[in-house]
Amino acid sequence: MPASQLDLFAPAPALPPGFQYWDEAIPREEERAILKAFATLDFAAFAFHGHVGRRRVVSFGWAYDFEREAIRDAPPIPPFLIALRERVATFAGLAPQTLSQTLVTEYPPGAAIGWHRDKAVFGDVLGVSLGAPCLFRLRRRAGASWQRTSLRLEPRSAYLLQGPARTEWEHSIPPTEGLRCSVTFRTLRVA
Repeated sequence: MPASQLDLFAPAPALPPGFQYWDEAIPREEERAILKAFATLDFAAFAFHGHVGRRRVVSFGWAYDFEREAIRDAPPIPPFLIALRERVATFAGLAPQTLSQTLVTEYPPGAAIGWHRDKAVFGDVLGVSLGAPCLFRLRRRAGASWQRTSLRLEPRSAYLLQGPARTEWEHSIPPTEGLRCSVTFRTLRVA
């Protein structure tokens, strides 16, 4: 059997340093209440340099303007997201108020997000996955190839990207099977 076929059965590489994951970070009732509250938000189609994605987004605290490549003020974080931020910040050992940027994303079935690193103006990235599960893929350059790993983000789970997981690795989500929402909290990078 060729070595490339054996590699298919090798264990997945370990998650990158600086990546943390918490299953069941919030109770099911809280997830339901948050998803219901999303109906009150003013979502817009995600736009990136003239391309419109299948996902819808709304930012609070700060928003990233892809045309100007800079952050700008956004509406204040609503109380129901402040409560969520406080809950998940404790897992990450972060002071909730340092998570000053919030992005809510709605992924309809079939929506994806390509390989990327969050913009350099942001520091730590703390995400909460709601609704349908998804595959969270990570990769980084390894010579002429890529080092890759992935994990399934379950509903009500949270993850943290810090250190190498944040600065050296890209992440992406392939097309979702069901309606998925995420709440991403970010710190601002101190210059």
